[in-house]
Amino acid sequence: MTSPRMSRRRVLAGLGTVPLAAAAALPETARDRPAGPADAPGDRRPTLLRGADLVLTMDPRVGDGPLGRLENGVDVLLRDGTVAAVGRGLTAPAGARIRDARGRIVLPGFVDVHTHLWQAGIRGGCANEDLHGWLRSCNTPALAGLGPRPQDMYRLVRLAALNALQAGVTTVVDWVHPVPYDTGAAYVRALDDAGLRFVYAATQRAADAHLIPRIKRDFLDPLPLASAQVSAQAGMDRLKTLRTLHEVARDLGVMFNSHVLERREDRAHDPIRSLREIGAFGPELLMNHAIHLTDEEIALTGEHDVRIAHCPLSNMRLASGICPLPAFHRHAVKAGLGHDGGTDDTTDMFNLMKTAVGLQRARHEDAGIHPTLPAALRMATLGGAEVIGMADRIGSLTPGKRADVVVLDPGTLNFAPRHDWTAQIVLAGQPPNVSEVFVDGHPRKAQGELLHVDVERVVHEAESAARHIRGA
Repeated sequence: MTSPRMSRRRVLAGLGTVPLAAAAALPETARDRPAGPADAPGDRRPTLLRGADLVLTMDPRVGDGPLGRLENGVDVLLRDGTVAAVGRGLTAPAGARIRDARGRIVLPGFVDVHTHLWQAGIRGGCANEDLHGWLRSCNTPALAGLGPRPQDMYRLVRLAALNALQAGVTTVVDWVHPVPYDTGAAYVRALDDAGLRFVYAATQRAADAHLIPRIKRDFLDPLPLASAQVSAQAGMDRLKTLRTLHEVARDLGVMFNSHVLERREDRAHDPIRSLREIGAFGPELLMNHAIHLTDEEIALTGEHDVRIAHCPLSNMRLASGICPLPAFHRHAVKAGLGHDGGTDDTTDMFNLMKTAVGLQRARHEDAGIHPTLPAALRMATLGGAEVIGMADRIGSLTPGKRADVVVLDPGTLNFAPRHDWTAQIVLAGQPPNVSEVFVDGHPRKAQGELLHVDVERVVHEAESAARHIRGA
């Protein structure tokens, strides 16, 4: 019998997308694992991370304090795609790969709750524009040139997804602009081929809203690492389309995802009122940016358990303002961190955490203001999982959850010497400190290198796609 996954790949093969190039497995040493077969693509043998100096489980029931901290010789066992056990002296199952984690830090993979990966094609573009200037001069023309080109969409999304993965991001929520069906299929394939866990948050014009259930049924549902949201722009001037898309989300049983009050002038469209008008204002709503809410709207957000995606690097780049994160925190609003695609210009959760902390300290002239360093680290992991309704599956190293795991190497020029590793992750960490990445138990990065990825080819093909956009 043919599997759904293989059927899907045959369907996508006719779209002209380019398969991900495979590379030979990296050289291995006895220190990293016992003798045995190299990691093949899709290999999910049990893995024992042996003897980590620090494990931040993000689960107070598993370790100490709010970050679930365990120190000195801690093992983490990954089996059948889950975190099987965390403790000392764990026994490696037969045939398991063993990673020597001495001197390393182990924590859950990062969760990026808001991005637009296709915008890798316009990194650094329109650098002196605010949001509306950037949309007009970079985003809109680039999307128009890219939308009818599935192959180029595949290449740019693959580049950005692999960049996220190598930086320790194991889950992304990708807010996908209106694209044709074939281009959406190529987009999904690029995410799947990269090996990320992903949420495809699709929007369409009202007349094309029927494409969203088709994409979900044909391309997302067969994939174990994929899920869906429906996305939209909020505002009373868009109420008909907003209502139509919310009905699609409700019928599919998925979260609704909207840009809200990113700029002060968005107040003219009364987006909060529009979301309340259509019945979307509740725990199934994720609001991105949420910078210019009134005190009353912040209180309502907490009261109705609406979720927030905080994108500080993008907000700074586009001169949009500073999110009132401490006020949201006082009202117990769940908030995660997002890179926001092309206006973040890179994927660096360490920089994102540090910026989230630093902006509030500078604004309030208070070193103890929310988010604290531990709070920022939680926002990047379990907090993000809570925001997107996936905390029962990801975000912490709780036995039974999916094995999305990152190993950090602190023995580097930018990170050493050891003082307070939890603080150093946020203040000194960089993507090159990410030495190992596992997604659903699959090894995606080892010894600081992505596995089975021809990076030179990925970059070359993305450059070609970007030239096509500029030509268009």
